[in-house]
Amino acid sequence: MSAVTRRIKLISAVCVVLAALSQHALRADDAAGSAAHGAQLVSTCSGCHGQHGEGLSASGFPRLAGQAAPYLAKQLRDYAGGTRENAVMASFAKALSAQDIADLAAYYSTLSAPQAKPAREDARATTGGRMLANLGDARAGVQGCGNCHGPGGRGEAPLLPYLAGQHAGYLAAQLGAWQQGTRHNDSGEQMAALAKKLSAADIAAVSAYYAMQTPPTPQP
Repeated sequence: MSAVTRRIKLISAVCVVLAALSQHALRADDAAGSAAHGAQLVSTCSGCHGQHGEGLSASGFPRLAGQAAPYLAKQLRDYAGGTRENAVMASFAKALSAQDIADLAAYYSTLSAPQAKPAREDARATTGGRMLANLGDARAGVQGCGNCHGPGGRGEAPLLPYLAGQHAGYLAAQLGAWQQGTRHNDSGEQMAALAKKLSAADIAAVSAYYAMQTPPTPQP
C-alpha cells in the first residue's frame, strides 16, 4: 500500500470519527422542530429557494428539499455566527430564534422537489467527475466524495448533506468557498483541506456529476 493510499484511508477514518462527534453535538444543540410552524415562516425563503425547496439553479440558490433537519439548522446557525459567510443569509439567520431555525429546518427536511437536471449530459461528469466522486484521486491525496457523502452522493444524515441533484453552480461555488477560506464550518476543516487540492477542472467535473444524480427522498 502506497503512502498516498494510506493517507486517503486515514482521512476517510477521520471523516467517520468527526461525523460521529458532530452528530452528538447536533443532538445537543438542536431544538425539536415543528414542520407545521416552519411552513408559516418560509415566505422569505421561497423567493430564492423555491416554493418546494427546489432552489434556483440559474442564480446559484441551492436545493433545500429533503436535506436533514439538523444539517439545515446548523447552516443557519453558522450563517448567524459568521463561520459561513453570505451577507443576505447572515442577516436573515440573525433575525431567527432558535425555535424558528429548528422549525424551518424541520419543514424543508420533509419536502420532495422535482430535480432540475442539466439539459444534456456533461462529458466531464461521465469521466473525471464520476472518478472523483466515487474513487477520488490518489495522486493528489483526495479521497472520493462518497466516503463521507454516501453512495451516489445521497448524504449521511444528520451531518453530511446529500449532493445528488444539487445544482452544479452551487456545488462549484461552495468548493470555491472552501478553497478561499470564506466557508470554514466543518469539523476538522476536512472540506477546506480537500478542496484546496482540486483544480478548477476537477471542481467543474465533480459538480456536474452530482447535479446529474437523483436526489434522495425525504426520510420519515
